[in-house]
Amino acid sequence: MRVIAGSLRSRKLEAPPGLTTRPTSDRLRETLFNVLAPRIQGAVFLDLYAGSGAVGIEALSRGAVRVDFVERAPAALKVLRGNLERLGLTAGFRIHGTPAIATLTRAAKADQKADRYDVVFLDPPYDAASEYAATLGVLGGSASRLLAPGALVIAEHRHKERLEDRYGSLARTRLLEQGDAALSFYAICSAGASE
Repeated sequence: MRVIAGSLRSRKLEAPPGLTTRPTSDRLRETLFNVLAPRIQGAVFLDLYAGSGAVGIEALSRGAVRVDFVERAPAALKVLRGNLERLGLTAGFRIHGTPAIATLTRAAKADQKADRYDVVFLDPPYDAASEYAATLGVLGGSASRLLAPGALVIAEHRHKERLEDRYGSLARTRLLEQGDAALSFYAICSAGASE
């Protein structure tokens, strides 16, 4: 794995050992960031189920102003921290070692003004299918205030596994398939909006 473009271009990234963490491939990451290119500079980015941090690190490399990494697996957290350290990144990010839904729920209920994200990326383990509906449901419901105006929420999933077109106020706007993987793009839509 490597950083595709930006200030950290071509730098190598480590991945956690074993099959429990499945890093987003270089090719799929390149496709994702080709779509995100016009909105990544200066963006606040949330990388849920961050694993090695490859997607969030790519966002930092391409000019995101801040990335919040959310990962609860100890082995993945160790690799994520190691990748950030090897790349010399010491600012512009926060790491949350808690479950994604708990992190979102806590942030949405916080008394202080909650962070608002321009881009949210989620890539739960493929075998944890219920995490997709639960996380997208929270983002389209009780945690929707965490999304900045015009925010995009992107879920990486198996292309054979079809996600819903809507999760609360989130509506799918685009589906990209590449090999065995797919990217579903969601945005906040008003209840009366037609797709």
